[in-house]
Amino acid sequence: MWLYSEIKTIGDIPRHFGRTTPHAPALIDANGPISFAELDRRSNAVANLIRGLGLSSQARVGYLGKNSTRFFEFLFGANKADTALLTLNWRLAAPELAEVLRDSTPELLLIDREFADVAAAIVSLSGITCRQLVYDSQAPGSSELDALLADSSTDDPAIDVDPWSTSVLMYTSGTTGTPKGVKMSHQGYLFLRLCEHLEPSFDYDASDIMLTVMPLFHAMGVGLSLQAIYNGAAIAVYPMPDPGTLITLIARDRPTLVPIVPTVIQMLLDHPDAAHADYSSVRLVVYAGSSISPFLLKRAITEMGCDFLQFYGGTETAAGVTFLRPSDHRSGDETLLKSCGSPLPLVEFRVVGFDGADAPDGVVGEFWIRTPSITTGYYNKPEQTAEALEGGWYHSGDAGYRDANGYLYIVDRVKDMIVSGGENVYSTEVENALVTLEGVQMCAVVGVPDEKWGERIVAFIVPKAGSSVSEAEVMLHCRERIAGYKVPKQVKFVEALPITASGKVMKRQLVAEFVAASAVAEG
Repeated sequence: MWLYSEIKTIGDIPRHFGRTTPHAPALIDANGPISFAELDRRSNAVANLIRGLGLSSQARVGYLGKNSTRFFEFLFGANKADTALLTLNWRLAAPELAEVLRDSTPELLLIDREFADVAAAIVSLSGITCRQLVYDSQAPGSSELDALLADSSTDDPAIDVDPWSTSVLMYTSGTTGTPKGVKMSHQGYLFLRLCEHLEPSFDYDASDIMLTVMPLFHAMGVGLSLQAIYNGAAIAVYPMPDPGTLITLIARDRPTLVPIVPTVIQMLLDHPDAAHADYSSVRLVVYAGSSISPFLLKRAITEMGCDFLQFYGGTETAAGVTFLRPSDHRSGDETLLKSCGSPLPLVEFRVVGFDGADAPDGVVGEFWIRTPSITTGYYNKPEQTAEALEGGWYHSGDAGYRDANGYLYIVDRVKDMIVSGGENVYSTEVENALVTLEGVQMCAVVGVPDEKWGERIVAFIVPKAGSSVSEAEVMLHCRERIAGYKVPKQVKFVEALPITASGKVMKRQLVAEFVAASAVAEG
C-alpha cells in the first residue's frame, strides 16, 4: 500500500514478491529454502481450503504450534481468505488456553501434531465447536491437513479484503491480568512499514536473512518477521532453541538480522561455547521485551561485534514504535544506553503525568501513543478498548520520561511502581543497580504488602553458577548506588524467574508466590 502499489493487505506480500522475485528465498528451515513463488502457491492452497470449509470473512483460524515455516503459509493463506489468524500460546496451561478459545470462538484450528492431544482437551474444556486439522512440522506431507491441501487449488482466491479488517488476533501475555485479544489490522502492520522506511537508520533489504526464533504467538516474533519479509528479506524460522543450539544455528544459517530479548543475549554471552561463537554474518541484533542494563549491553556490543538496535512497543502497537538506533549504541554515551530511543516518523508520543497533563522533560508519566499502526481494539471487550484508546491515544501502561533531546526512558509498568513509605520506587532503578553486582545472573524487584511501609521492596536474584553472593553484600552494594528508601528490605535467592515468551518477568506471579509462602510460614 505504501511502498508497493500491489501490497494493500498482508496476503498481498507473497503475491507481490511471488511475481517480482519469484525464485528468491522467502523462508528457510532445516529442509532448505522456500521461494516467494512457492510461498504464494502454498498460501493460495490454504486460502482456498479455508473457504472450501465454509469459513466466512473475519472468522478466526487458530494456530497451535511452535515456530515453523508452516506458520507463514497459514498466516498469508488465512489473510488471503479474509480470515484472521488466531495465534495460540502453547506455553499456557490448558484452562488458560480454553479461556482464549471461549473468548475468540475460532471455527478452525490448525494444530502441530505435537499439540494434538492438548488441542482436543482445550476444545472440550472450552465448550466451543470447531474443526481441528493436524499438520506435522517434522514430517511435511504426512498429515490430514497436507492431504486436504494437496487437493486444494493453488490459484489465487482473489477475495477482496478490507485493509482495516483483522489480520492477526493475538492475546496479550497477561503480565498485568487476564489476557486480552488484540486485533491487529492489515493497515496497522503496513503503516508501520512506512514509518520504518521514513526512518534513516532503517536499511533492511532483499540481501538480508532474519533469524526468527522468537515465538510466533508473540508480537515481536510476528511483527519483526513481517518487517523483514515486507522488504524482500528471507526468514530463517526455528523454535526457540537452547543457547548452545542458537549459537550453532547462527554459524550455520549466517543470518544478518537477529531479533532476541535481553535474557537470551545474556544466556548467549554466558554459554560455555561463547568464546567460539561465530557472529561474523550478523550485522544487527534487534532487542526488546524488557529492560537491559548498560553493563550487559556494553558487554554484548564488544563480544558480538555487530550493531544493536532497540525498539519499544507491544502487542497493541504491532511491535516497535521507537528506535534506539545503532548510532546511539555506538555513541559511547552510557546514559543513552538506558533509553528505549525516540519515536519513529509518523508516530506521535506523549508522556502524560498522573494529573492528566503532559509531563515536563525529566518527569515521569505514562506513555501515550497515536499512530495508525495501533490496534483497532480488544476482541469482545468494548469497555477495555474504550479505556485503552481513550481520546484516540493508546494508553500503554508504561511509566517513563522524556529527556531534553527527545529520548524516552522506561522506568516501570505503571502497575508495577512500588510505593514504600510514601516514596515512589521504580523497580528498574533497583534492578539496574543489582545487575552490576558480581555474582548476579538475573534479578527482579517487586513490592509486597507491608503493614509499616505500605509496600516492602523485595529483590529476587538468580545467582551466577558458583557464586556465593549474600544478602548483606546485596544490601551494601545497593546502598552505595541508590537512595536508602530504594534499597530492598529483603532478598530472595532463586534458581529461576518466571518469564513470559517475550522475556518479561512475571512480577505478579512473584508477588503472589511470596505472599502465599509468607502466609504459610506465619501459620
